[in-house]
Amino acid sequence: VLTGRAGLDILDAPGAAVDVVLIDHHLPDAGGGLDLLDAIHARVSPPAVVMIAAHGSESLAAAALRRGADDYLASDASLTHLLPEVLERVRRTRELRRTLTAAEDDLVRAERLAAIGEMLVTLNHEINNPLTSALADVELLLIDPDTPAELRREGLESVRDALQRIAEIVRRIGRLRQAPSKVYGSHTRMVDLEGASEAVPPGRHGVALLCIGDEDLSRVVALLLRHAGFDPRRATTSEELRTAAAAPEVTLVVVGGAAAVSGTHPLGGFTPAEPRGYRVVALVAGRKLEAGMAGVDLVIPLPFDPGTFAGTS
Repeated sequence: VLTGRAGLDILDAPGAAVDVVLIDHHLPDAGGGLDLLDAIHARVSPPAVVMIAAHGSESLAAAALRRGADDYLASDASLTHLLPEVLERVRRTRELRRTLTAAEDDLVRAERLAAIGEMLVTLNHEINNPLTSALADVELLLIDPDTPAELRREGLESVRDALQRIAEIVRRIGRLRQAPSKVYGSHTRMVDLEGASEAVPPGRHGVALLCIGDEDLSRVVALLLRHAGFDPRRATTSEELRTAAAAPEVTLVVVGGAAAVSGTHPLGGFTPAEPRGYRVVALVAGRKLEAGMAGVDLVIPLPFDPGTFAGTS
């Protein structure tokens, strides 16, 4: 198509199945390629976007990547040679995102089912004893209506104590926000109400700061880090990240979205402090050497293997 409007019409057509859009920045439409990029990303489940502009437009490339473009190509003699490679990389990244989203859903579902199972064991264990005691006292009182007043009063007090214990357990469960679990029996796990906290504590491995431009990737990385024992928190800018990283509880910083564009900072403008009490992980599309020279402890090329984050703890 020759105009951005025509491209949007194709995307909006019934049954349209577009995976990748190549945008020439010098479109005849008002606003050019960046406005078209924004319009595409405003749609539900947008396709991947590769921006094409004249050689030497590094600032445009950086702007396009910040606004959600998946990759960038210079409109020069190398275009036809690099285009298949870029399209294949974008395709693999897109497939990885679908896989990560499915894995995220499965992980959340598994965690919820595990939490439900632990809570059922907890309710059975914590409530069963006082409930059984209360039922036994009531049965004894019903069997002998001529029970002496003193024994009757003791029985009723025992029932009251058991019901108060049950009420306290229910109250504590209702106020839970996060609770550790413990082994009950041989292999079964249950919620540890004695060690539970009504406030969400930091992860056992500390706070992990994330500054990742891709929302899907950021969400998946946060979930993986939380599962690994970190308390993930997001920063939207390199300046915000730099300020937040000075906190003593920060043990990990993850920077993402650095692309293979000459003239741009490999960590998106973030410079790790020296000395520092945290490790730095960079998610990069190319430029692995540059990221390593920028003070990064671990460089993970995009698309990345989710299992990589198992080693950060």
